Amino acid sequence: MKFLPAKLFRLFSNDMAIDLGTANTVVYVANKGIVLNEPSVVAVRANTSVVLAAGKEAKEMLGKTPENIIACRPMRDGVIANFELTESMLRHFIRTVHNDRRTLVSPRMIIGVPSGITQVEKRAIEETAKQAGARDVYTIMEPMAAAIGAGLPVAEPSGNMIVDIGGGTTEVAVISLKNVVYCKSIRVGGDEMDSAIVQYVKRKYKLLIGERTAEQVKIKIGAALIDAENCKESMSVKGRDLVTGVPKTINFSAAEVNESLLETIASIIDGIKVALENTPPELSSDLVDKGIVMAGGGSLLRGLDKLVSKETGLPVRVAEDPLFCVVKGIGVALENLDFFKDALMK
Repeated sequence: MKFLPAKLFRLFSNDMAIDLGTANTVVYVANKGIVLNEPSVVAVRANTSVVLAAGKEAKEMLGKTPENIIACRPMRDGVIANFELTESMLRHFIRTVHNDRRTLVSPRMIIGVPSGITQVEKRAIEETAKQAGARDVYTIMEPMAAAIGAGLPVAEPSGNMIVDIGGGTTEVAVISLKNVVYCKSIRVGGDEMDSAIVQYVKRKYKLLIGERTAEQVKIKIGAALIDAENCKESMSVKGRDLVTGVPKTINFSAAEVNESLLETIASIIDGIKVALENTPPELSSDLVDKGIVMAGGGSLLRGLDKLVSKETGLPVRVAEDPLFCVVKGIGVALENLDFFKDALMK
């Protein structure tokens, strides 16, 4: 294989950039763009690694499977919770990208990982990718990838702050000269918001709802700030009455959703303030003009950018296409590996 010309080598090898997230896995193929965006969920036959479904199809099975089928999310807080199931899921996604055809050359992969990841967790992700068919595996911090994907001038000697709110973690980072100057990783994200809604409904209405229902509530009427526009919004929520044990429907208001999310939002804002306190003064002065850029699915919570701006006194904007900032940034690093080699994790 080493005798293949470089251009021919790239032709037969679909090098991949992967955002292996807690909620979603997004795959970017070099020179093709985003080719796969699926929930990080896999369904396998019990006591085997035979994949019955992965992605959207498997997500539909969550909480509804018989004893002989296991449907679960193998990623938790941005890291691998179940090694075997993550490998099965990743292998399935790679085959889907390759249209079930074996390529002549195994792909190189760059995978985005949380900045707070341990060496053991990092090795687990690298081993999983290799077992799933990768030739070489590199890792890059998610906030660095998000900053690249958001179009921030990360190579310049100036401060750039990115807040990446994912499913399992929130990454707050200040970046300069293609490196992270300071980073705060908080194991709070979209999943924690869903869980907070579940617990609030359980506590106030004695009603048990699922995480998928909570996610729908968050997306439809969730808001970080309550104003004249959304104060009267509400939606019907179905679940199981914990007192009688029978199905029940309640009317859940936007104000109640906001109340349930206050603690989680406060954790994110505290993390941003800690990062600002630890930023060198020369870079802090850059942030006065540049402000903060938000990325990740959690940044789409209505009013969150305004609340962060109010709490920090800095201009805040949500990046264009925030759901795909990380994978686009990893893709740019993949296609310009020599330029961004200093940004990769050792």
